[in-house]
Amino acid sequence: MYKKIIIGTRGSKLSLAYAGRVKNLLVGLDQSLKNQIEIKIIKTTGDLNVDKKISELGGKNYFCKEIEDQLQNKKIDVAVHSLKDMETFENKKLVVAAYLKRNDPRDILVMKDKTSISSSENCLIGSSSKRRELQMKLVFKNFVTKQIRGNIDTRIEKVNEGKFDGVMLAAAGLKTLNLESYISRYFSINEIIPAAGQGVIAVQCRSDEKEIKKTLSKISDDDTKICASCEKELLKTIRGDCHTAVGAYAEIKSNKLRLIAKLFSDDEKRYFYSEASGAASEYNEIGKKVGLELLEKSGDSYKKKS
Repeated sequence: MYKKIIIGTRGSKLSLAYAGRVKNLLVGLDQSLKNQIEIKIIKTTGDLNVDKKISELGGKNYFCKEIEDQLQNKKIDVAVHSLKDMETFENKKLVVAAYLKRNDPRDILVMKDKTSISSSENCLIGSSSKRRELQMKLVFKNFVTKQIRGNIDTRIEKVNEGKFDGVMLAAAGLKTLNLESYISRYFSINEIIPAAGQGVIAVQCRSDEKEIKKTLSKISDDDTKICASCEKELLKTIRGDCHTAVGAYAEIKSNKLRLIAKLFSDDEKRYFYSEASGAASEYNEIGKKVGLELLEKSGDSYKKKS
């Protein structure tokens, strides 16, 4: 079918595991691809600046841009991303052709001392996400948060070294790397609403590559695509991105789609909640409806990004 397929991804253990999952799914479709797929590691802005805060990197797409550039310039054929890291408004020359079945979307805590979870003492918690920090403080009012960067192993090691009492992470990453034993607490979806696209692996190709698009579509999960698209439509409506302190989560039960979302004001002092349900086929309308309600409720306390 193909002489060779080059998959581009970041070099972390997690990213390589996700790329490996895509490779295995493609080989499952056609065994002749087993020796025809190459995984290429690409350094991104986010990987090259691990000592800087995300807010200091400037611009957007700091975990995807270099990979997308190589895809657009035909140096790779397929790109694998965590969907939550991708740009809200897509490059029209590229397309997400497959959404793998969603992993566990929940956020979790890794604590050095699990008993400290219920303690009234101030615990120092590492997080790279304002969305996580602000929602976590609604659950544990005495916890103090501090910016943390690095891959999953690095963050857990900082907890073990006593630099942090705990760290907030996505359950999907720890489960993929078989690190579940480190999880001290799972937050329910209602306690901490995940980031839009959290737990979803996105497989991207060039828009004009009809054959690869057709092949990738065969490994895509329909329900995941619908839910992810609904969450992304909300982000587009509020002009948010991965910096925005907003949680958005959609799920399908009995052919009915439900979207819940929580947006924080720019000064981080208030939050606004909205939800909507409807037929799964109405995912774009539902995402836009919830986004517009959040904008109406937040008023001037949240400024849409330009």
